[in-house]
Amino acid sequence: MRYARRFVAGTLTAGALALSLTGCGNSVDPIERLGRKTAQDTASPSASPSVPAPAASSSATAGTAGDEAYRKWGLTAPVQYAPKPAQKPQLPKAAPGKAAVLDRIPVAPTEKVVFLTFDDGAEKDPEFLKMAADLKLPISMFLTDNVASADYGHFEKLRDNGSGSTINNHTLTHPNLRTLPFAAQKKEICGQQERLEKRFGKRPPLFRPPFGNYNDDTLRAAAECGAPTVVLWRASMQINDFQYAEGSALKPGDILLAHFRGPSELKGATETQMTTRMLQRIQDQGYKIARLEDYL
Repeated sequence: MRYARRFVAGTLTAGALALSLTGCGNSVDPIERLGRKTAQDTASPSASPSVPAPAASSSATAGTAGDEAYRKWGLTAPVQYAPKPAQKPQLPKAAPGKAAVLDRIPVAPTEKVVFLTFDDGAEKDPEFLKMAADLKLPISMFLTDNVASADYGHFEKLRDNGSGSTINNHTLTHPNLRTLPFAAQKKEICGQQERLEKRFGKRPPLFRPPFGNYNDDTLRAAAECGAPTVVLWRASMQINDFQYAEGSALKPGDILLAHFRGPSELKGATETQMTTRMLQRIQDQGYKIARLEDYL
């Protein structure tokens, strides 16, 4: 219970923390194929674009893989996967008529699990499809229609690879929602809900606001559009390393942000190379990967 109380307090500043991580807006230079130039590049100059290091797996359900697929992707050991929890954590309740906000899952301090989320959908690398399938990465995808819809089939393959990955809402056109009136916000959110439902047969329950920017109108619009949970993040994967909301390390229950991006946005690195580094950083800190939806 005390973890839930602490978590509720943390979500009060979630929007500000999301902005501090630069999120969809500024995680690489140039930021993405959606506009708005980044103010900073947080890539580590010491990391080599193709140097492998520790860790990945092949079973998103629990434990590690029996095969050695991880070696194929530049990893030296299997990624550790957390099993589905026997009991879901107590999450903060939403205010009446509004969506709840999550940026970290309230787990015990000893439960070293993190959650993978990928945004936008600009890059559609077939090699990443192979990587995610080989390693059975459980990814919660947040797709923006005006970049992902050119090939929604790519993300359908990712969803259907046996990893338990899911497809969620990241608006129609990726605007800064805080600058828009309620009606315009609702159009962005509900419009993408309808397109995703028509294309994939399900109305997503999760929504992520572009750049992590939201206000009370956003939470009300998300709830009215059938997305009762707004998902933010606590660490953002850059080209070579994480950028953290607080401190310099992962914390139990952190939701991690990455993007579907390619060499033009990643300074020559590929989506698979960026993901290899992300998995390395997770393993270096002794964490397991869990499926976000198993905890909601």
